[in-house]
Amino acid sequence: QVQLVESGGGLVQAGGSLRVSCAASGRTFSGFAMGWFRQAPGKEREFVAAISWSRGSTYYADSVKGRFTISRDNAKNTVYLQMNSLKPEDTAVYYCAANRGGAAYWDSHYMDYWGKGTLVTVSS
Repeated sequence: QVQLVESGGGLVQAGGSLRVSCAASGRTFSGFAMGWFRQAPGKEREFVAAISWSRGSTYYADSVKGRFTISRDNAKNTVYLQMNSLKPEDTAVYYCAANRGGAAYWDSHYMDYWGKGTLVTVSS
């Protein structure tokens, strides 16, 4: 059974940092791009960041560029999202996703696997 399990969410003050992780299991994820979406209350799910399998190419939403860093450990089938300079508007449930295709132009409608999400709350 394929699983993507997020961890590391929580409550942090504005300006603080948090790292969320996603551990994949149940199959080999060789060749899969992995990344993150988020969904705030009352809003649609939006792309945050993605990273390719082979070259580790990274892609970010404009709203998080320069503040968030995505990385992965292929040996552990794990992807990380380091979030710095957090803002209240970053508050959302963060979902891990995996896609057989590349890491560019991610669309939530075309992901192959999803995690259940981890809540990140940024207080002002």
